[in-house]
Amino acid sequence: MPSRSPLPGLARRTGHVQPFRVMELVKHADELAALGRPVIHLSIGEPDFTAPPPVLAALEAAARSGRTQYTGATGVLALRQAISRYYGERFGLDIAPQRIVVTAGASAALSLACCALVNPGDEVLLTDPSYPCNRHFVAAYDGVARLVPVGADTRFQMTRELLERHWPLGDTRARGVLLASPANPTGTSIPFDELGRIIAATRARGGFTIVDEIYLGLYYGNGEAGDDTRARSALEYGDDLIVTNSFSKFFHMTGWRLGWMVVPPAWGPTFEKLAQNLYICASTLAQHAALACFDPESMAIYDQRREEFRRRRDYIVPALRSIGLDVPVTPDGAFYVYADCSRFTDDSARFALEVLDRISVAMVPGADFGHHHPERHLRLSYATSMDKLQEAVSRLDGYLRNL
Repeated sequence: MPSRSPLPGLARRTGHVQPFRVMELVKHADELAALGRPVIHLSIGEPDFTAPPPVLAALEAAARSGRTQYTGATGVLALRQAISRYYGERFGLDIAPQRIVVTAGASAALSLACCALVNPGDEVLLTDPSYPCNRHFVAAYDGVARLVPVGADTRFQMTRELLERHWPLGDTRARGVLLASPANPTGTSIPFDELGRIIAATRARGGFTIVDEIYLGLYYGNGEAGDDTRARSALEYGDDLIVTNSFSKFFHMTGWRLGWMVVPPAWGPTFEKLAQNLYICASTLAQHAALACFDPESMAIYDQRREEFRRRRDYIVPALRSIGLDVPVTPDGAFYVYADCSRFTDDSARFALEVLDRISVAMVPGADFGHHHPERHLRLSYATSMDKLQEAVSRLDGYLRNL
């Protein structure tokens, strides 16, 4: 008979990591769909586009030629060089390939960054709301996320004034700041000059700055007259930053699990050592396929799709406002809308479940993203087709009219 003695206790840090509630909601939506319900997903942040033909062809060629062995821990040199050229051509930046570490998605990049920088008990400033996994990367290395409440007045983003208020000079508990621009769940960016001021204030405190730029390729401005629609990387502000990115969103390769980070030149050997020990290397096949992402044919496809996301944003924001779901800040990037549903409910989690059950539209309640008025907010992803967005708005309009 197998032993029935109690299992040993888990590490305390596991209790600091909360479930990703959106995945539970998606599971319920999938159950309804399996029963024949016509569910429209405005939930998961995953493009409805897939990798373009040149990338698929490169994957097949790599597989057929047997390119399946381990690569170096920092990635295939040709891919690091291609990413370096991408920074030069798209952002006018000279980023040496030696500073680029290819990772198993942006999640692995952020995990590596926290492993390298966060000591037990160190506090890292993040906005509330923000992508939940970011604070859990900090917790995984026994750090503490110091959540800074943000609202529509700052476009749901960090400002220098907020950083200085929540991290006064002389406060030795805080170690750094983890930002995202454009951000999940709000789709908003930090104004570029304000980003520079935040970085300067962090330097004055001897701290580190990590900037998650996973949605930078999907930046398109807020649609106002005179708005600057150029995407600009935080790397313009110096080589002492860590910036992470991914092939998931702009390049439409979510399940390929491939990303990268740019690290300060002196830290390259440390990150290589950590990568060697923590995951050996990113997927070899995905790396060789990703080389084709930077071909002119592929880049033209990505730019066309970026404009399609902008078109969807320009539809969904006024459409939601017209049916009574307030969008306090127009998103300028990514493919999310952070909508205020407090006119209809005081519990967005209950409301999201009711909407899913009654009209088969899946949305994410604010509770996943922090503690600052989550009951007021829903995150909607417009990473789906225009006809589905229109149908979702029609269903929501009918439902809300009858409340």
